[in-house]
Amino acid sequence: MNPIKHIPNAITCLNLLCGCLAVISVTIGNPLLAAYLVVAAAIFDFFDGFAARLLKVSSPIGAELDSLADMVTFGVVPGLMLLHYLSGGIFTLGGVGDFLQNPVLLVPFLVPVFSALRLAKFNVDTRQTDSFRGLPTPASALWVISIPLMIEFMPFHMWWNPETVIVDNWFIISSSIGLSALMVSDIPLLAMKFKSFSWKGNGVRYTFLIISLVLLIILRPVAIPIILSLYVLISIIDNLFLSKK
Repeated sequence: MNPIKHIPNAITCLNLLCGCLAVISVTIGNPLLAAYLVVAAAIFDFFDGFAARLLKVSSPIGAELDSLADMVTFGVVPGLMLLHYLSGGIFTLGGVGDFLQNPVLLVPFLVPVFSALRLAKFNVDTRQTDSFRGLPTPASALWVISIPLMIEFMPFHMWWNPETVIVDNWFIISSSIGLSALMVSDIPLLAMKFKSFSWKGNGVRYTFLIISLVLLIILRPVAIPIILSLYVLISIIDNLFLSKK
């Protein structure tokens, strides 16, 4: 029995563990801690596939496990976080009756529902090997977790209060609908999968990562939605021009 083949799956399980802890963090009213856990999970999600390719131990089970973990971490957690801000705190809800009295509270659940559709579509779509079709669930989750990060670390408090803008009900509702639509769209996006460390074949990915790092250093959490918008833009440029060379 080769223990090395279990390393990628173990990394995926760390992703899932972070997701489970993030669920608890949101439900007890600590979305900031949940955001940190999702960031950690995203790192594990990046390295599990890379480790599988590097060790040459990719398997169908690993792919399915990855999707199941992503469903919790990048689907359920963002949905709960959006509900937290829309409802004024999940712990304040009295039960299912609150959703019947105020159906708008169901809107954040579009994110986990469409995340499931996105992941299922990804697993059967043979076109999504070197590129994505639609917004990946980790990218959608990063958009959502930028909300508590910006509220906590926004450097522009002297000009405006981020809580009154970012946590506005219409912003939460539009984010829920917009992210859900993007996840199941057919827009071709760059896959951040490195088959090697060489620049050749990874130039666009390295360029994106370098720019993202610079933006994070300068703008801190404010950079996250900018980086995601840049991700979509670079993907379009790569698909229209660079990949055809």
